[in-house]
Amino acid sequence: MPRPPVSPSKGTPARTPAPRERDALPYAHRLEPFTGEIEREGTYEWLHFDGSVFEDVQAGSAQFGESTFSSATFARGRYRRSRFDDVWMHAVRMVGTDLAETTWLDSECTAGVFAGTEIHVSEIHRTLFHQCKFDSVNLRGATLKDVAFVDCLLRDVDFGGATLTGVSFPGSTLDTARFDKATVTGVDLSEALALGIASGIEALKGATISAVQLLDLAPALARHIGLTVKGH
Repeated sequence: MPRPPVSPSKGTPARTPAPRERDALPYAHRLEPFTGEIEREGTYEWLHFDGSVFEDVQAGSAQFGESTFSSATFARGRYRRSRFDDVWMHAVRMVGTDLAETTWLDSECTAGVFAGTEIHVSEIHRTLFHQCKFDSVNLRGATLKDVAFVDCLLRDVDFGGATLTGVSFPGSTLDTARFDKATVTGVDLSEALALGIASGIEALKGATISAVQLLDLAPALARHIGLTVKGH
């Protein structure tokens, strides 16, 4: 069984493990090189996508299970309602890609880039993102449970209306993140390097932050409750 990045018990984040090497995966010995194209409603198991480039692919409802992606590029394309079950990704680029309504389970992604990516209304469970860059990513209405963003950059990421349970951000930088009408339970922001919250700070009720972060968020909190702060 894959190793969950965070503990599912009561939505409380646990120690986040380091990402695994590909050869350490329990299914590594079964992997075969992928050749061909990804197709709509296709099923792909025990495959290694090495340096693959997929441009404008229409592959909604595809199923990826116990497979690995190394230096693969997804440029635009539509993968709505696809499933990524126990997949391992390293240095994967997803640019302008439609991943809305996808399901991610027991997966991990290291050194990936998600730019202009649509991941709204998706289900992301027991998944680790390590040293990834998220730029202008739409996660509105998504459900994230037992997910860790470790040493990541999240710039202009929209969690509006999302449900976050047991999510942590150790070593990560949030820059103009949005949490409007999000629901958070057991969310730990205390180890994030920076909390740049553009909107929806009221939705973070119940989240854990550090004392230093509280000072950083004080102006936004004051604005939210209608306080006027005058300088001397």
